[in-house]
Amino acid sequence: MAIPEPKVDYKYSYADYLSWPDEERWELIDGIPYDMSPAPSPVHQEVLVEISRQLGNYLIDMPCRVYVAPFDIRLAEKASSADDDTFTVVQPDIVVVCDKRKIDERGCKGAPDICIEILSPSTAYKDMGKKLELYQRHGVKEYWIVNPETQSVMVYLYDNGMFAKPASYNCSEIFVSTAVAGLSLVLRDVFKDNIN
Repeated sequence: MAIPEPKVDYKYSYADYLSWPDEERWELIDGIPYDMSPAPSPVHQEVLVEISRQLGNYLIDMPCRVYVAPFDIRLAEKASSADDDTFTVVQPDIVVVCDKRKIDERGCKGAPDICIEILSPSTAYKDMGKKLELYQRHGVKEYWIVNPETQSVMVYLYDNGMFAKPASYNCSEIFVSTAVAGLSLVLRDVFKDNIN
């Protein structure tokens, strides 16, 4: 069953989202559904696996945990929102969550500490626009946009209610997080299979 075309006068909720077929991947942003197909490319997956490996290894003995898509992040305007009053559920490529109270059997309810999106031609516009604004609005501490094509990472840090101007890192650098003390990302290893 395909999801109906968005209607001008209707906002889809998390309750609607739960009724959609499991074999289809969708995101909801402010009540508007976004199809998650096509499947990610091999390069996208290689980058995702390496970032997840580095983060997971560092976080082994810490309260923070790393999760990879598909993993639902429910971002409601009010913390107590019910399923039919939650209009945003996204599946970032990778998230780090340090508050285990946010984790339940359906994913994460509330903003992760770190959201990471790996750009692809079909998602770049959404990742750099709608999701940037969404993660800022919900207080994500760090938003990393990973670009396999340019072998770089843009990092947005949340400060005083908004994201500061992003810092950019290339494949020869090591990025050190401020959201999780001591967490770093060796970009040479992230892009090693794709460095020209």
